[in-house]
Order: sequence, then C-alpha cells, then structure tokens
Amino acid sequence: MATIDLNLMHSFVAVHDTGSFSRAAERLGVPRSTVSRAVATLEESLGVLLFHRTTRKVSTTTAGASLYDRVAPSVNSLMASLAELPEREEEPSGTLRVTSTVDLGVTVLAEAVKRFTVRYPKTQVEVLLSNTLVDLVRDGVDLALRISLRPLRDSTLVARKVGSIAIQLYASPAYLARKGTPRTPEELQSHDWIGFRGAPQVLQAKPGSLGDLGAHARVTCDDMSFAREVVKAGAGIGMLPSFSADAEVAAGALVRVMPRWASSTGAVYLVHPGRKHLPPKVTAFSELVHELLRQRPLAPTDKAGR
Repeated sequence: MATIDLNLMHSFVAVHDTGSFSRAAERLGVPRSTVSRAVATLEESLGVLLFHRTTRKVSTTTAGASLYDRVAPSVNSLMASLAELPEREEEPSGTLRVTSTVDLGVTVLAEAVKRFTVRYPKTQVEVLLSNTLVDLVRDGVDLALRISLRPLRDSTLVARKVGSIAIQLYASPAYLARKGTPRTPEELQSHDWIGFRGAPQVLQAKPGSLGDLGAHARVTCDDMSFAREVVKAGAGIGMLPSFSADAEVAAGALVRVMPRWASSTGAVYLVHPGRKHLPPKVTAFSELVHELLRQRPLAPTDKAGR
C-alpha cells in the first residue's frame, strides 16, 4: 500500500468527530473544499468509501468506523505532539547553541544572552567561544557571530550583517617611549609588529597603501584579546578592533598610532545554516543582537541595518 499523508488522516478523523465537512474545516482552520478533497483522496488511495454523504447528513461507513478505531488515537496523539514542539511555538523556547570568538563573546554575546534569557524565560543558551571556525551543521550550532573583512560567500550558510568594526594601529606608551612613534608607513617597517593569524595586516589611507605587515611580525597569535594584552605590555605595534582597544586608550594604557591609517573596515555577521524554516529562538536572538549593536555600535560610524 502507498504511504498515506498524515494530513489526509487528520481530515478524516476530524470529519468523523464532528459529523460534518464544514465543522471539520472550522476545527482544522482550512476551507471546506480542502477537507472534502482530502477525504476523497484518502478514499481513492484505500479503495473504500469512508463516509455516506447526503445533502443533510454525513455518516461514517462500516469501513470508515473500522479505520477510525484503528488510527484515531495515534493520529490525535501525533498531531498533539507536533503542536507542542518547541520550534512551533510562537514564543521562543528550547536550547539555543551560539558561537563566536572570545572577544565578541565578551563584548557582545554576554549582554545579548542576558537580555535573551530575561526576555524569553522558556529558553536556555549554550555558548561556544572559539577562535577556530566552527562547522555549524556538523556541530549542531544554531547561530554564529563572526567578523569578516570581506563579504561572506559560503553558499551553505545564510549571513546577515549586523554591525561594522574599525581596525586601527595601537601601541603602549612604554613601547613608543622606547622605540619612537612612527609617522609614516616607511618608519613603521622598522618597528616590532604584533600579527593576528588569519587576518590581512594591510594599512590603507587616502595617500596609498602599505603591503602586508604580517610578514614582519615578531609575535603572531589567534586571539584578539591576547594580541591586545601583548601590545599593551609593550611588545610592539598591532592592529586591533577599536571596540577592543578604545577603553585602554581612554585609560592611558594604549595609544592610537598613525591615526590617518587603518586596515580595511570589517563587518559583524550573524550566520546560520540555510534552513527554510528558522526556529523562533534563532530569529528572536538575531533580532536582539541587531538591536543591541544599534544601541552600542562596535565602530563609531557603524551604519549597519540602516
């Protein structure tokens, strides 16, 4: 026997329970014609008549009654279970798994998670902080917050820009006192450099550009917070996102170097697997992060989402 569509069985049970195609349609929230077609399709598939139809009355046949006794408990139980799935509820619920780098986790995710769990009490959040790119599908992660200096082009993922970042040159006052303050790209070549693995270390400004400085790095790392601490300790000059360094500048621990020059500005993206039907928890968290970054932009001139 061919596989039977659950919706056909659901329509059949509703007609039996209500004794009417019209009342069954009202219960299911669909047009009467939809219920009528569903029952007719089921009858054709099974090769039996399930209901006697007159202009005044609908009554279940012997075959229909026998089928109802066998399938109604299972159909009703299954439909109730489907309706109670967390992902189908209007209010976000269930566990959200989200990942980001450590610096974004501290700067953005901590506040976003707090707001999310307060706003949606039926949710739980599992945060994975890693400077290694996480495979969202393989690792069962719902959402990632990522920084990129170029547009993301992974066709298997959906990326939404939610903010901008400015990456600039910084050094400690002690380092500049010891090695001098560079004023031009040529002078910068003789300085110690703190490099960030995986990111192009290229200066740009209106007068021109300076090639990749990563080749001259004395120290290379894969964690932006560590890079900031090494620069602050006086090991060299490094490119840091302004959201990571501005508080240290205000405190006098870091100095902005060659302010006319900066690397290419980057963007902050929310990334999720390319699902057709996003769970409410993912949509709600995405909107909350977007809202947070509008209130607290990571770059002074952030215009994302406007």
